Amino acid sequence: MEAARRVRKKSGNKLTAMMQVRNESGQYLTEVLERLVSFVDEIVIVDDASEDDTAEICRRCPKVVRLVELPQPLFQQEWRLRTLLWQAAMTTDPDWLLAVDADELYEARACSEIRSLIDQDQYDWVAFRFYDLWNGRTQYRDDEWWGIHRRHTMALVRYLPGFPCLYPQQDHHVPRLPITYTALPGKLSDLRVQHLGWSGDWESKLRKYHRYKALDPEGRWGNPAQYESILDLNPALTEWKEEI
Repeated sequence: MEAARRVRKKSGNKLTAMMQVRNESGQYLTEVLERLVSFVDEIVIVDDASEDDTAEICRRCPKVVRLVELPQPLFQQEWRLRTLLWQAAMTTDPDWLLAVDADELYEARACSEIRSLIDQDQYDWVAFRFYDLWNGRTQYRDDEWWGIHRRHTMALVRYLPGFPCLYPQQDHHVPRLPITYTALPGKLSDLRVQHLGWSGDWESKLRKYHRYKALDPEGRWGNPAQYESILDLNPALTEWKEEI
């Protein structure tokens, strides 16, 4: 297998971020890109037929080396969108790939710590803890339905040419990276990521609620109870504490 011949480098690895975007203008994209620029080498983006100036925001980012603009959206077939993004990122000959959504902000200490996670030959993926920020950025959702921060999520992988790369054929809630990579040795990092998508006002939460219900009315890809919990006016929240 070609992957078996891939040299696992201990230094000089190129880190490429890969991101899918759609109608991100006025949201978090600019801030997320600015943070990524501080610790990745290149960025590959697939624009899912945005109807605003999202593509222009991406073009202004100095580390975006490839921007694929789709003429028709694929957001209702998320597994196809994830696969297309992976294929686009592969063309840039990366050493490591970081899968980032347009509303995910890595801690500032990623600038000094991410390099030590990739310049090694012991493991091939890294998982981080993600926190669903709620009602601003001082608290995160912490209850029965919102506990992603209690486990690690694989978001960074060593690119191994020839290694099988498969995504489950789901229309919604598709893993950000090929599930086949979980068979390789990995590392659980203490680096944290703020998920800002739920940190907006009530109207923004309501829009996402209706979108989830439209994409997955029968709860085939997610938990209907979690969808309904979006409407909770008094959710359990925990204070977000910056690490020094």
